Amino acid sequence: MFLNKFLSSLSFMHLTVPQFVMVVLALFLAYLAIEKKYEPLLLLPLAFGMAIANLPLSGLSAHDKGGLLYYLYQGISLGIYPPLVFLCIGAMTDFTPLISSPKSALIGLGGQLGIFAALGGALLVGKGLSSVVPAFDGFSLQEAAAIGIIGSSDGPTSIYTAELLAPQLLPVITIAAYSYMALVPLIQPPIMRMLTTEKERVIVMPESKRVTRRQKLIFSFGITFATLLIVPAAGTLIAMLMLGNIIRESGVTERYVRTLQNDLLNILTLLIGISVGSTATADRIINPQTILIICLGLFAFAFGTVGGVLIAKLLCKITGGKVNPLIGNSGVSAMPMAARVSQKLGQEYNPHNHLLMHAMGPIVSSTIGSALIAGIFITFFGP
Repeated sequence: MFLNKFLSSLSFMHLTVPQFVMVVLALFLAYLAIEKKYEPLLLLPLAFGMAIANLPLSGLSAHDKGGLLYYLYQGISLGIYPPLVFLCIGAMTDFTPLISSPKSALIGLGGQLGIFAALGGALLVGKGLSSVVPAFDGFSLQEAAAIGIIGSSDGPTSIYTAELLAPQLLPVITIAAYSYMALVPLIQPPIMRMLTTEKERVIVMPESKRVTRRQKLIFSFGITFATLLIVPAAGTLIAMLMLGNIIRESGVTERYVRTLQNDLLNILTLLIGISVGSTATADRIINPQTILIICLGLFAFAFGTVGGVLIAKLLCKITGGKVNPLIGNSGVSAMPMAARVSQKLGQEYNPHNHLLMHAMGPIVSSTIGSALIAGIFITFFGP
């Protein structure tokens, strides 16, 4: 009797095949974070959270009420962590490229194509497969909207929207969003080369106009008030983003700036990673719908890149060749990875190209735009 009790207390005696698969997947994600350095600050704690959540009897999943990770997860469930990340991002971001070149906002708008492509794709494909795949009834409008936000390539916005519209899909949406952000250097360059010509790639863009501190502060306050008046559901994310930038540009809160850019952002990234990972239990992840969401996420990301590059090509024509279409990939808000890809690819074709700051304009506008679209989705599709 003692032996039976002892054996039943051993975790591995209760380990199922799906749980074993999830642990192996978690170890693979940890490998990508450590060896390949794909978004290690988030992917490593996410992988660890996923691994321990799938070990039987551990009580270390976000679904085990009363456990440590259950309480850490409340920061996501209550909508606390993502807005605070936006606060940190605002403190790290220079709005000069967007303010000095407002037309770059159009590229960020084009980058939102992926959101609507994934939303429509989720509804159509889900409906088509519901009659083929057992126990799958397709995606609801709320779930499709949450999946669509993966196309923004904005992790905090994806988390915030998924938690409000489709919390049951949060783990896979988060994994998809951050995985594709990490894979920006692999996914975007082929699309950029395919859609641009040799002549367009060597265009040297003029330096950005000077923007005063007053202009930056007016911009941040103006965007905040406009959002709260027009799309109040996006107010939490936008207000925190703009507060972070106001703190940065005020010139009187250096201690806040250092804390937001480093310590607080690192703590939040760690908490988000392990919290989301701990929700990814086998019974919630291993199903046909997960594979479909991963595919739709890639579809959304690719379409967002296409939309940004096409708008950048259009601006190149309109301005008489003053816009290098290679900055179009920054129409998705994978900050700052997409801008680095623009810079690297630009210098590959022309060593005199310096596209990094020019690419930040579309990224900033895309970050704002995706948060506004998320707010609209929450308003119309939310509970």
